[in-house]
Amino acid sequence: MSFERFIRTIRPACLALCLGALVACGRDARVATAPTAGTKGMSPGSAAVLVKGLPDFTELVAAYGPTVVNVTTVEKAGSDEGGPGDPLHDFLRRFGAPQREDNPIARGEGSGFLVTSDGFILTNAHVVADASDVTVRLTDRREFRAKVVGVDARTDIAVLKIDGRDLPTVKFGDPSKLRPGEWVVAIGSPFGFDNSVTAGIVSATARSLPDGQYTPFIQTDAAVNPGNSGGPLFNMAGEVVGINSQIYSRTGGFMGISFAIPIDIAIGVKDQLVKTGRVQRGRIGVLVQDVGQELADSFGLDRPRGALVSQVEADGPAKRAGVVAGDVIVSVNGQSIERSGQLSSVISQLKAGSRADLEVWRNRGAMHLACEVAELKEGQIARVADSTPKSGGGAKLGLSVRPIRAGERPNGVESGLVIERVDGAAREAELRVGDVIVGANGRKVATVAELEAQITSSRRSIALLVHRQGSTIFIPVRIGN
Repeated sequence: MSFERFIRTIRPACLALCLGALVACGRDARVATAPTAGTKGMSPGSAAVLVKGLPDFTELVAAYGPTVVNVTTVEKAGSDEGGPGDPLHDFLRRFGAPQREDNPIARGEGSGFLVTSDGFILTNAHVVADASDVTVRLTDRREFRAKVVGVDARTDIAVLKIDGRDLPTVKFGDPSKLRPGEWVVAIGSPFGFDNSVTAGIVSATARSLPDGQYTPFIQTDAAVNPGNSGGPLFNMAGEVVGINSQIYSRTGGFMGISFAIPIDIAIGVKDQLVKTGRVQRGRIGVLVQDVGQELADSFGLDRPRGALVSQVEADGPAKRAGVVAGDVIVSVNGQSIERSGQLSSVISQLKAGSRADLEVWRNRGAMHLACEVAELKEGQIARVADSTPKSGGGAKLGLSVRPIRAGERPNGVESGLVIERVDGAAREAELRVGDVIVGANGRKVATVAELEAQITSSRRSIALLVHRQGSTIFIPVRIGN
């Protein structure tokens, strides 16, 4: 038999085998099967189909895409160098080089979504922070000047208002029902591309972040990039379950980890901002930390969980309720506390004057303590940048500070300001959250006003005397105009 005749003879059989293999591969790619052992109601050797195909998001996007808006901001940004009096500025001016404006215009973009038909919009606080002008653009390309109704930096929530009627609105879901592995959809304006849709799954719930002690974040792998901030996160029912807020990245771009603020927290903040212009939070006066396996073993807990109380504020609500250092708070009003970061979030949502039932693990047993919740005074924590007068060239350090409380004072520190947030020049100077500012330019500072006075009297930089981990050092911080 010739070679050519041999090939013609076996070709149909080979083709049939190949097609059969392709069909089988395609079927296997579409269907995932459960492990045969341990499946409820399944006999050994049988398989349960857990996933069938992929979801179709087209109807969801068509129905709720129009509720998502693009938010554009304009702010007057002060120049930090190169102005009159700077040697390089004078040099360039003499040789006729083009000069930049002393106060260039800074522009930013983000996302938001309509929550009422008359124009209330939810977005992130950092999207509109320091903005002098805010413009909202709908998917039909109509543009509106927006008013900033209120901003809550602690939860990174802001409320905007535009003049409109019969506008499309979202519907809200229940973030507590989210499960890891569930499909979610993010819509926003990454890099200015309006109404961009990305999808992923819930990676984790109630995720604690270092700068988000009042927010148990939803972690997803839906692609989120600069410009997505403030946009909605939808579940498969088309309900908003979160507001896309942050990403974890080593490059500045998306790396598969994004975080959203649960919508129930955002709604509570929105309602208070609209009604009173401020957000009231509860407090009980404790410092807590996470419980690891070794600590769980030491305290006789069945597993690592709860918030371990490391310090109790003197004469605070927790002290009066009988809470002591070494207690592990495992639930509040029946709501389980898995990690220490959850405690701040749960307590902050309680009203001042209400009573909280604290389930406490002490001496290898559970007990309940009734604690009256006090109000967390927002005036105790002031952002230097916000409290500096707008006129008169007040400087900005990029710090959020508050007076140190009696129960927090390190050895040798009588007074000072605790750093609660670091940004801008302060971050560049490597100041840290938890540092205690005890002096500025050789003078003691115990109040925000005293620190502001030293900043105002300084020119290009200010020398802060900082107490950190038992040591005291001077740290120079450049002042932005």
